[in-house]
Amino acid sequence: GSTVAFARSIALLGEDFKSVRPTIIVSVPRIFEKLHGQIQSTLNSASSMKRSMFERAHHVGWDMFEWKQGRGSWKPAFLLWPLLKALVADKLLERLGGRLRLCISGGAALNPQIARTFIGLGLPICQGYGLTEASPIVSVNHLDRNDPASIGMVLPGIEVSLGKNQVLLVRGPTVMQGYWKDEEATAKVISAEGWLDTGDQVMMKDGFLYITGRLKEIIVLGNGEKVPPVDMELAIQLDPDIDQALVIGEGKSFLAALLVLKPGAKRLDDKAMTAKVAAQLKDFPGYAQVRRVAVIEEPWTVDNGMLTSTLKLRRAQILERDKAQVNEVYKGK
Repeated sequence: GSTVAFARSIALLGEDFKSVRPTIIVSVPRIFEKLHGQIQSTLNSASSMKRSMFERAHHVGWDMFEWKQGRGSWKPAFLLWPLLKALVADKLLERLGGRLRLCISGGAALNPQIARTFIGLGLPICQGYGLTEASPIVSVNHLDRNDPASIGMVLPGIEVSLGKNQVLLVRGPTVMQGYWKDEEATAKVISAEGWLDTGDQVMMKDGFLYITGRLKEIIVLGNGEKVPPVDMELAIQLDPDIDQALVIGEGKSFLAALLVLKPGAKRLDDKAMTAKVAAQLKDFPGYAQVRRVAVIEEPWTVDNGMLTSTLKLRRAQILERDKAQVNEVYKGK
């Protein structure tokens, strides 16, 4: 009794929402990042009263969500929700077709701040986790048990364990038998006991799984400090002028970032751009700070091979294509 509609492209997503009016969407985080960026751009030109109303709405909505999830207390501000919903939240949901009752996000990490904003405005986002080798879903949040900072709870029938360096191991009937005609590659990821090595580092708490890093992506600085770059990149991309970010610094004395600006964004000098990045990373520890940046003119896309099909950065390919900018950032260092 269900109908599945595929969006034509990110550029046409707004039209597709209005014509299809979906009740459920399954998406990669990049879609929510784009929607968040559009909202922020609109707010930048809005009056201070409208900006204040928006902030009030999603903060009150988030507090209500936490209360309903059993993680927060009731607040008198909740009495304002019917008004805030009519003036702010309903207008956002109408842009998405007006009928959404569930959003599933997966394929990459969803920025918790973006999730909080949308959930606070009444958009029910549940983040999940999986990989092709596990057919593919391993865990997912539920509407009644939802922590957007987590990747949810393990599905029934699937076992999980922690391996060396807190790497998530998965076992169960959904795990693949192996890579097609490649026993060597299979042996690298599946143990004799049937445990699949995901390569993702996790923490388990109160039944929820939390991603803490990915071994292949961790940057080891010259002083031995280990930095997982994904959370930093998600934070940097919250800047209204920055569309994409890649944090680099393997074997170097400091971290740097390659940036792709949003169309129409004002081009600033390197010092000003570094300051913008620093503002987004102010809550990160001292060693996880970016000291230099380089702006990349050509965006990273699926078509030019810089993004995966789920819109994740292909780090090695980007570093190879944009090595001139990387060399310039670390010139003389």
